[in-house]
Amino acid sequence: MAKGKDVRIRVILECNSCVRKGANEESTGVSRYSTQKNRHNTLRQLEFKFFCRYCRKHMTHHEIKK
Repeated sequence: MAKGKDVRIRVILECNSCVRKGANEESTGVSRYSTQKNRHNTLRQLEFKFFCRYCRKHMTHHEIKK
């Protein structure tokens, strides 16, 4: 019995301010978290506030494509 596409998919959340830092500013890295979302119930991209260890404060993390 073959299964179709999984309902729950794994997504990666990435810090907004770390991504915006260009080559001019010193950036030690990009904060990323992984989680799961329900493909049918959550159609929009996820957005949460997590602690960014590079910015050293709570920042908004947005879903990125794999």
